[in-house]
Amino acid sequence: MIPAPSGATRLYVIVGDPIAQVRSPAGVTAAFAARGHDGILVPVQVAPADLPDFLSVATRLKNLDGIVVTIPHKFACYQACASATERAHFLRTANLMRRRADGSWHGDMVDGLGFVGAARAKGIDPRGMRALLVGAGGAGSAIALALIEAGVSALAIHDGAPERRDALIGRLNGLGRTPARVGTLDPAGLDFVANATPAGMKEGDPLPVDVARLAPSAYCGCVITKPEVSPFIAAARRIGCVTGTGTDMYEQHQGIIVDFLLGRDGEG
Repeated sequence: MIPAPSGATRLYVIVGDPIAQVRSPAGVTAAFAARGHDGILVPVQVAPADLPDFLSVATRLKNLDGIVVTIPHKFACYQACASATERAHFLRTANLMRRRADGSWHGDMVDGLGFVGAARAKGIDPRGMRALLVGAGGAGSAIALALIEAGVSALAIHDGAPERRDALIGRLNGLGRTPARVGTLDPAGLDFVANATPAGMKEGDPLPVDVARLAPSAYCGCVITKPEVSPFIAAARRIGCVTGTGTDMYEQHQGIIVDFLLGRDGEG
């Protein structure tokens, strides 16, 4: 049972625009209680233009210990961190911020860990697979790095903003590991297809890939949590693909989020 908040309860927020789709407030708050920590995670909707003002106020709130970041603020929130993990520095993005002893913020980016963890929970090991990633934003960048670290044999990346796509490909190829290249919306011949775009959150959105070209043996994963089964995942299931939803992804990295917010991740 989650205890009622009091004046001593430590505050954490999840910031995004939109925010109604997020699933983490209840789960993270329950996880705090299970660990004996008097804390609560609450959602706040902040427009991009207002984010600097929000962060300025957040930094001065003495009972605010951490921030979870969702679209579209992950790149901007990284810039607000005084320190960060190597992973966040490489990606130049953050979806977690923890208060440091001096009052500033320490960041990390764990979306990729949750996405790959969801695939593994379905019995899918990305090692040796040929992967297509659609979306090179904050979550997409993290997923790309996690796929390379998981040992995919090839990675194609598609994004509607070519400069963002090319910048990510350049950074990934600088690792000297799995080569990344420009991808298309055609998933033919690929084993692992990841949607890291909002396509499917709104009725009438186009599908992120040409699903008619999917192989039934391909794994399809999606970052969207609302609707819980995105149109892309529904189409992939009709073909016979093994799938992972945004909720599957969240369930895999809830523990990572809580460890980070409580400073039990060994970083910073």
